[in-house]
Amino acid sequence: MPLADPLPAPASGRFIAAVHHFPLRIYFEDTDLSGLVYHANYLRYMERARSDMLRIAGIDQRANHEGGEGVYAVTDLKLAYRRPARLDDDLMVVSQMMEVRAASCVIQQRVMRGEDILTDGVITVAYLTPQGRPQRQPRPWIEIFSRLMRGEDIHP
Repeated sequence: MPLADPLPAPASGRFIAAVHHFPLRIYFEDTDLSGLVYHANYLRYMERARSDMLRIAGIDQRANHEGGEGVYAVTDLKLAYRRPARLDDDLMVVSQMMEVRAASCVIQQRVMRGEDILTDGVITVAYLTPQGRPQRQPRPWIEIFSRLMRGEDIHP
């Protein structure tokens, strides 16, 4: 039986003024016995948000990986846990490019509940060869990141 309307796509967030906003909801599987979100899950939320930020910015990580050109890997991570998230909370992961270098990027990410910052992070990712050595990022990617850092809308 055909559906009258197409099924919704998974949430991928969107850019607002060059800042990526990724919505998520807390489920029972995200929490520990105390009913709070387990601390390592915030890293998973940030990873999902970064991946979708890159995807909708036009960066095809999968094609680069499958083509043997390179991949991103987290090389530095600074997190501050400020407040806990709980079952059924609606959260937003807010991601913003902070610095672009030849072979790496620095991204600030905040997990928010409304106006409250729950987790504040600064993540450095390096672009690596398939053998794990740092290499220059593709020039078009650096241009996209530079535009985001300047606050430009990449989808005018």
